[in-house]
Amino acid sequence: MIDRLAQHDGQRHAGRPGADYQDFRSFGQHFSLHLPTIVDFLAEPIAFVNGRWHMSFMTENQPKKPSKSDRTRAQILEAARLLFAEHGYDGASIRDVAAHASIDPAMVIRYFRSKDELFARAAVVDLQLPALRVIDRNAIGETLVRRFLEIWEGPASGPGMAILLRSATSNEFAAEKLRDVFGNQVRPVVAAVSDPADAGRRAGLVSSQLLGLAMCRYLLRLPPVVALSHDEIIQKVGPTLQRYAVGEDGS
Repeated sequence: MIDRLAQHDGQRHAGRPGADYQDFRSFGQHFSLHLPTIVDFLAEPIAFVNGRWHMSFMTENQPKKPSKSDRTRAQILEAARLLFAEHGYDGASIRDVAAHASIDPAMVIRYFRSKDELFARAAVVDLQLPALRVIDRNAIGETLVRRFLEIWEGPASGPGMAILLRSATSNEFAAEKLRDVFGNQVRPVVAAVSDPADAGRRAGLVSSQLLGLAMCRYLLRLPPVVALSHDEIIQKVGPTLQRYAVGEDGS
């Protein structure tokens, strides 16, 4: 439409003095007269484009709902974590997990291929130990035992350690995974605060103290140990962890 207006004005004023100025004025006048028609003509496509953009924006920013496959996988893992934590690796079968998840055992194999892989996924452990080298050296033992209580009893605690600890006493696969946690997570943290050459021994002593406490408090549930408050555990166990972590002489 605008092109036709411009062509019409150009033909009317061609060859006249001041034609460029006259053409411009004439075009402006015609454009003003036809502006409502142009706006009406463009309103519908503009509204369509805006609507499509809005739909696309909303779709991209809405959280995707988990698929049926995702829900089934999560259902299997939840059942596996519960049963492995309660009965250990050897005490929970694929059929037990499937029955608890209310699905066919073949579906467990379909999603996780084997019991070992299911166990490995269910028993994921990330201790998230603090960087001991950047805290007060005299507070290392207390820091470790506080983190231990968070892992087992904090709001973000998971069943991973319980699964490994209960299973490792009778299953070599679980024991190897627990040794991996020791070697890849505990030892490097302890090595950073004293002689690296002695890190294995010190990390082993730290682990023996904390795993023993976990066994008595959370798995065997010995009443006197279960009854200990957090403050009592920190007060009694913290100094021992301090000696183990930094060395026997405490330096």
